[in-house]
Amino acid sequence: MTNFKLSRLAKADWFGPLLATVIAIIVIRSFSPNFLSSFNIQTLLLAISINALIGFSQMIIIAIGQMNLSVGAIGGLAAISFAGLMEIWGLPAPIAAVLALGIGVLCGMLNGVLISITGISAFVITLATLSIYKGINLGITRAQPFYGIPDSVKELGSMTLFGAIPMLALPTIIVAIGLWYLLNRLPIGRFILAVGGNEHAASLSGISVRTVVVVAHSISGLLAACAGMLLVARLQIGQPSIGDDWLILSFAAPVIGGAVLAGGHVSVAATFLGVVVVALITQALVLFSIDPFLVQVVLGALILAAVGVNKLRGTAPVSRKA
Repeated sequence: MTNFKLSRLAKADWFGPLLATVIAIIVIRSFSPNFLSSFNIQTLLLAISINALIGFSQMIIIAIGQMNLSVGAIGGLAAISFAGLMEIWGLPAPIAAVLALGIGVLCGMLNGVLISITGISAFVITLATLSIYKGINLGITRAQPFYGIPDSVKELGSMTLFGAIPMLALPTIIVAIGLWYLLNRLPIGRFILAVGGNEHAASLSGISVRTVVVVAHSISGLLAACAGMLLVARLQIGQPSIGDDWLILSFAAPVIGGAVLAGGHVSVAATFLGVVVVALITQALVLFSIDPFLVQVVLGALILAAVGVNKLRGTAPVSRKA
């Protein structure tokens, strides 16, 4: 019975990333005693809080068997909109936040509508909208940052809970719980996974594939916008370059978490742990004074390794008892 439970545990999507997380912590701690200092832990939690939202934004699109190359462009546009509405228009932070989230939803919705109406692949559509959203970003800012971030937003980016947990982690925790509930308990979550698993079968069963695609992309835009705004609070500046380096990370976390790129199978917990693995490796490179540009190399290698492992798991023969 114990062996059976361990076998089931080992097959869980989150088990591999969790094991990698534990091993990484042990190895890095053995080489760097200061790794688990309060400052490093807080830095890690800040990175995880924002990167998890980026990973979730791509994860929900992978769930329907598509990809969203414009995640970073949407997040960047929402971020500079958030900062600009406060600096130029003088809007209160809560109102600016709601409007920025709305921009993220509209951008994601536009992606979904274009994909549904035209039948063109999500790769092509989101590649085009990436350029459009980034162009709007640069047109608004003239490639210049917004510096007039209110003190209340700056304080949010530096506040902690219980002296150790960044306040920015709270929205991410809420989003993670909400996504898990949506995918596992709500009809729309089951529809999303059904469309990703077999779009034709989902359509025959009465599911509106077009609606599901639009909803999934709208959620993706919302999460990307949330990540962009949190990054404004963390950096205390509305930087036009926000989102430029999100693309690889957005795929790395879900793939490390065992997401099937063909759709139909994702895990919120495993994606979150995938973000943790990436954050640990990035922090280790900093602690060991290794060239930070190698982060991109490591992320690419991790994606290749994770896809290979997932492929092997998917093709492994299943033993059957008579």
